[in-house]
Amino acid sequence: MTIDITPLTQRPAWKALEEHYRQIQSLHLRTLFAQDPERGERFATEAVGIYLDYSKNRITGETMRLLLELAGSSGLRERIDAMFQGEQINVTEKRAVLHVALRAPREQSIVVDGENVVPEVHAVLDRMADFANRVRSGAWTGYTGKRIRNIVNIGIGGSDLGPFMAYEALKHFSDRGLTARFVSNVDGNEFVEATRDLDPAETLFVVSSKTFTTQETLTNARSARAWCVQALGNEQAVREAVARHFVAVSTNAVEVEKFGIDTRNMFEFWDWVGGRYSYDSAIGLSLMIAIGPERFHEMLAGFHAMDEHFRTAPFERNLPVLLGLIGLWYNNFFGAETVAILPYDHYLGRLSAYFQQLDMESNGKHVDLEGRAVNYQTGPIIWGQPGTNGQHAFYQLIHQGTKLIPCDFIGFCRPLNPLKPHHDLLMANFFAQTEALALGKTAEEVAADGVPAFQVPHRTFEGNHPTNTILAQQLSPEMLGKLIALYEHKVFVQGAIWHINSFDQWGVELGKVLANRIIPELASPTEPALAHDSSTNTLIRRYRKLRGEPA
Repeated sequence: MTIDITPLTQRPAWKALEEHYRQIQSLHLRTLFAQDPERGERFATEAVGIYLDYSKNRITGETMRLLLELAGSSGLRERIDAMFQGEQINVTEKRAVLHVALRAPREQSIVVDGENVVPEVHAVLDRMADFANRVRSGAWTGYTGKRIRNIVNIGIGGSDLGPFMAYEALKHFSDRGLTARFVSNVDGNEFVEATRDLDPAETLFVVSSKTFTTQETLTNARSARAWCVQALGNEQAVREAVARHFVAVSTNAVEVEKFGIDTRNMFEFWDWVGGRYSYDSAIGLSLMIAIGPERFHEMLAGFHAMDEHFRTAPFERNLPVLLGLIGLWYNNFFGAETVAILPYDHYLGRLSAYFQQLDMESNGKHVDLEGRAVNYQTGPIIWGQPGTNGQHAFYQLIHQGTKLIPCDFIGFCRPLNPLKPHHDLLMANFFAQTEALALGKTAEEVAADGVPAFQVPHRTFEGNHPTNTILAQQLSPEMLGKLIALYEHKVFVQGAIWHINSFDQWGVELGKVLANRIIPELASPTEPALAHDSSTNTLIRRYRKLRGEPA
């Protein structure tokens, strides 16, 4: 199909969706299910072990036809091909976007600037596996000869959220003889609490920073170095102690060596991998140590299976495309501003936080690829919490509040820890919530239950709240890879249609620049000359007064 270069909101496909929205905006899911007894089967599809039921959305067959037409006219197929072929689709940084290469099989070829990068990826994976096996077996010891029993991952953003989420998700598969901790915040409380009960002689730090100059990461790494050296020896022993208790994930060998880490223990990654897409690279070293190289490769195989599905499946049966289009339908036509991610699995407790960065850092953009201000909404706010905890917190607002909040429910048919009757109770709630959100309960139904008349309005559920149900057999390393890749590609779909760059993050820069300006003002032994706005000046002066001596 020919790519339409007309501005997005002026395209025939967009105009047709606007008209279609006006026609069906008040149509209730109760009516849709009553009119089509097979709706639950028609609006569902399955691929690579993931079943997607999207029937509880405020859509018709015509809605999906028009959304698919928008995807085609937006050049989605061409954008997918460009990414997989290593073209520089990150236009502001002039980089390829090839997180898919991180999980490509050894025999595959993906070319960037005339070079097949897959052998290089597997060379790093092989080095990671060798190191992970040495730590797990006890062959790698600390400075005093003690076995390593604690892994502390130091990083921020994608260097923390991904490994932390995946470790929690796959804790069932981890070596419980190893303790894994994650430190990201420059707030010293986090470092102190993460290391309080650890023995420095048994602790390995994995310091992850592409440039090895990230302020938060290097501040925590220096504190870790001082903590180790103080416990393990004197200053003369620093280099040897650091070499045994620190490894780096970075591209800057000079800074790594300056810190004291042996560059033979530096694991590389590449500028064509964005931080929020990187935990399946060397950024995941702490995860590989925890779960083992074999499980890590199972996870990579799951990523790749979803990559291939996304690359080859027809759009009408393509899981990331369907999720992306349905999300766009609510974001741009219904005016929904948030999406709730609701995994019904304790191990996925960090999933919503991970998807926050994946989605909001990728698609939180206000200009298009040509730098023109957009006149439509882009990325939604992502939030959520595992069920059933969320049911006793915020589901009240989703059911009976005034905001439209599309929800993704993620569940598994088999528990990792079969403890009767827990899983059936969990999944009964999982199924009940999507039914209740869709169909609600009318005033007549409430009254028929014998509810006092004055309570009827309060106990009525309007319903018509949209949900996707994502169902798989069981959480595993492979399944986690599939789920993460599913959402990575969903984000890609929406960014491609919005015609924005999903792979830069200039929005994080300004605050960093201003913080660097304020640091010496806070540390100054004399009253600094402040030139901020009056609010910031007053806050800095108040902080200095109440703080006492600089921390």
